[in-house]
Amino acid sequence: MGDGKSSAQTGDERETGTAEVLCRVRERVATITLNRPEAKNALTMEMKEALYVLVRDLEDDPEVGCLLLTGAGGTFSAGGDTKRMQKEGKPPVMEDRQRQLRWEHEVPRRLHRMGKPTIAALPGAAAGAACSIALACDLRIASEKAFLVTSFARLGLSGDYGGTWFLTKLVGPAKAREIYFTADRVDAARCLALGLVNRVVPDEELETEAFALAARIAAGPPIALRFMKENLNRALEEDLETCLRFEADRMVRGAQTDDYSEAIAAFAEKRTPRFKGR
Repeated sequence: MGDGKSSAQTGDERETGTAEVLCRVRERVATITLNRPEAKNALTMEMKEALYVLVRDLEDDPEVGCLLLTGAGGTFSAGGDTKRMQKEGKPPVMEDRQRQLRWEHEVPRRLHRMGKPTIAALPGAAAGAACSIALACDLRIASEKAFLVTSFARLGLSGDYGGTWFLTKLVGPAKAREIYFTADRVDAARCLALGLVNRVVPDEELETEAFALAARIAAGPPIALRFMKENLNRALEEDLETCLRFEADRMVRGAQTDDYSEAIAAFAEKRTPRFKGR
């Protein structure tokens, strides 16, 4: 989505510790931009750490209602930096396991579990680890030239960032296995047909469309959205009776909030509600 400094990303700039990951908050949307376009936004250790810290901190930020992840220079991300991987060789086993638990596990877990909607805007390739990160988001909106590719089989690796779980949930076990075993590209049109992305838009409209969707969601009732996401996540793992019990509990709790009263008043007065997360 542009060069990381476009109009949709102006606003309150947040410190990330590196120029290779940008974060700006506008209209309650935290836009996180992977900003290493000269390397197709391949993920360095610094970028992984910055992404982990950002996702962790934004989860509890009251000024943020939705996270929007994207990449600069016409690419979401090429995934792991294979040039650096080749140079560094095999990592120490214990060190690599600790890194896996801190970044490769915590980032997708938080994107999926946090009480705020998350959206990936894909201007181009989302490969390897970046494909998994995109799949961990609640919604995905892609440009016409975007594509997903797991890549791991080409690198002699099995996959990380929860991609096997998310892909299986989205497309079913047989198709997920095919996509992982072959490491074939899945273009935007095919992604839409498979349900891997929610929308495909012309390249030049991606930034505007993605931000508009994020801002619309971010303007919604924070408590209700959190309960809603909990319900939807629970539906992936629990039976109907369990889901019904939790739905009933969240409905009763939601009806006790100030946001519920505001929504009812706004509906009666034919105006837009002003939610405060209380």
